[in-house]
Amino acid sequence: QVQLVDSGGGSVQTGGSLRLSCAVSGFSISNYCMAWFRQGPGKEREWFAASDSAGRTTYADSVQGRFTISRDYDKNTLYLQMNSLKPEDTAMYYCARTMTYQLSGAGRCAAGVDYWGQGTQVTVSS
Repeated sequence: QVQLVDSGGGSVQTGGSLRLSCAVSGFSISNYCMAWFRQGPGKEREWFAASDSAGRTTYADSVQGRFTISRDYDKNTLYLQMNSLKPEDTAMYYCARTMTYQLSGAGRCAAGVDYWGQGTQVTVSS
């Protein structure tokens, strides 16, 4: 049974840091392109980071240089290190498995999402 469990969210002040985790079971992250999405208050869910099966990463401009994806293949867990947080980063954060192992030429995973984590809330106060 495929399961993704998001954790690590919380409340921080502007400039603070958080590390989110996505613990996976039912498949190996070494075989899939994984992605992070977020949904802010009153906004649509948006993609902002991806990591292919080999660990290559891409980021949206809004988080480039501040957020970093990493993988622990032994723990079968995906991480998102978030630094220099801003109030506009406030959102529910979701990890996702996509139906491919690779990134597209445009930088995202080359196929859509088939499984989602339950989300973890990040709140950044000014």
